[in-house]
Amino acid sequence: MADDIAHIIQLAVAPVFLIAGIGALLTVLTNRLGRVVDRTRALEVELSIEQPTETHPRWAKELVLLDRRMAWINRAITLSTLAMLFVCLVIVTLFAGQLLSFNLSVIIAVLFILTMAALVTALGSFLWEIHVAAEMLRVRTDLLERMQVKRKTLF
Repeated sequence: MADDIAHIIQLAVAPVFLIAGIGALLTVLTNRLGRVVDRTRALEVELSIEQPTETHPRWAKELVLLDRRMAWINRAITLSTLAMLFVCLVIVTLFAGQLLSFNLSVIIAVLFILTMAALVTALGSFLWEIHVAAEMLRVRTDLLERMQVKRKTLF
């Protein structure tokens, strides 16, 4: 029995590292969300002082992009958390199968596939949020034209 438990602990080590990696991803995502929320609140204060469409039409567009970023980050956070939950269920199932002498390999495989699906989708959402953030970082074309600089694109 002790050898079996030691073997299960060895099997559970890899999923634990996956949990640590997802935790690091969640840290990045929550930090990005905090920055977006801070910028949104700052813009909302500015817009409450001035008329947004008359004096700063670009701010209205920025608020829309910030809202899109928040949605994509929230989606990535939810999916990453779900992936972490699935990893925890894999570990619990490993131990439960061993203690109860059941063959739960199919359930473990399905849970791991669900983990990877959630994680891949979370990373896709994160990638799209980065794309939306890059839209906000572009220098306005009218400023470049005034400075007589041509915009280079990578793609």
